[in-house]
Amino acid sequence: MRNSVYASAVTMLLFFTMQSLPAQEKWDLRRCVDYAVANNISVKQADVQAKSSEITLKQSKLGIWPTANFSNSYGYQFGRSIDPTTNGFINQQISSSSVGLSSGVTLFNFFSQKNTILGNEKELKAQTAGVQKLKDDISLYVANFYLQCLLSREQANISLTQLNLTREQLKTTKKLVDAGSLPELNAAELEAQLARDSSTYIVALSTYTGNILSLKNWMNLDPALPFDIDTPPVEMIPIETFAELQPELVYELALKNMPIQRVNQFRLESLDFYQKAAKARLYPSIRAFGQINSNFSSLYERLTGYGSPIQKPIGYTGAGTPTSPNVFTQVQVPIYEHVGFFKQLNNNFSQSVGLTLSVPVFNGWQAKANWQRSKLSYQNQQLQVDKDNQSMKQDIYKAYNDATAAYQRYQASIKTVKTAEYSYELSRKRYEAGLLRSIDLITNQNNLFKARLEKSANQFEYVFRMKVLEFYKGQGLKL
Repeated sequence: MRNSVYASAVTMLLFFTMQSLPAQEKWDLRRCVDYAVANNISVKQADVQAKSSEITLKQSKLGIWPTANFSNSYGYQFGRSIDPTTNGFINQQISSSSVGLSSGVTLFNFFSQKNTILGNEKELKAQTAGVQKLKDDISLYVANFYLQCLLSREQANISLTQLNLTREQLKTTKKLVDAGSLPELNAAELEAQLARDSSTYIVALSTYTGNILSLKNWMNLDPALPFDIDTPPVEMIPIETFAELQPELVYELALKNMPIQRVNQFRLESLDFYQKAAKARLYPSIRAFGQINSNFSSLYERLTGYGSPIQKPIGYTGAGTPTSPNVFTQVQVPIYEHVGFFKQLNNNFSQSVGLTLSVPVFNGWQAKANWQRSKLSYQNQQLQVDKDNQSMKQDIYKAYNDATAAYQRYQASIKTVKTAEYSYELSRKRYEAGLLRSIDLITNQNNLFKARLEKSANQFEYVFRMKVLEFYKGQGLKL
């Protein structure tokens, strides 16, 4: 009796809990995938990295154009120093300023810049394809958890069906026990089975809830938000035939369509250009330069004329003495005026142009080492391409074998369910006629329950394995 009360209480609690939940909008697989791709942090990080590569490409393209730099300085000097406008030594306080504009352009460097630009273009394409690869990986993970949610929900429904079936059998058995047609032991055994079925149903619901939380995690969706998935009948999910998903055909299409192949190919091409650019740095380069400058000094003055002559002693004769000279000469007094800032800039304006030839003679083997490392990076990427191709081919053949095995298990489970249903129906009729013990009825009922669960699991596994093969063909994911 205690088991019966417990089972009934749990069942009623679950029923009212489910009824009290507000109606929620259903999320189908496409919506789940789109949301996951748009909100996944790893995808956002990869997108940021791609934008960084775009900036690098833009910088390398602009690097072929002439540079231009403006400079301006202002200073205050005291003590013994050099006047920047006269280059003469002074021992006064002085404020000075210097302005300049310089420019330079590389005329020839054995195509180092050109190959660097081409390498950066390929690297940007590799980064962009890498973002798509990550999106596809996220899509596949989301699809896997989505199907796991569908499976766990189906198994919860099967558990609920089992629970309701046991409850109805218990009601019928109690009537027969009350009428004296069956012993009380039969009702007790069914009450125990009802408690076990209630526990199984609770576990199934918990599994479904856990799968929903995992799906939310991959979608980067707040676990507290209301969420429910659309549940299309698994029989209605479109699946290609095995003839259309032969592993060799799928592999050939995957080489053309999978983002990882484009990532590897673009990266291989970029490293080839980087290798050529590194080699070009071993040769001379020619660069043109030009510069204009001017300066200002607070002490700078210019001669504007002469004032009235003055008598200046230059010696003595006769009655004169060194301290009282009596020989004079007339000296004209120069008149200076301060020159303004812009006038000084005009007067001190200077220009220069020239060519620079840079020949790498010896720099600690740095340029040669960079070239050797770039060649090794190219070779390593070639090996990575072969490795990824081989790994993908193995994955495709494994997915095909897994799909074939899952299909065979699914077909076998269909027959198992039919046999279990037939056996249960016979045992139920015999039980109602009083010709079968309740424990035997429970055994047949449990066998049917397990067969249905196994069929459901095999069916969803088969569908997922086939979807993986369709994914490798480059058809995306659809349910």
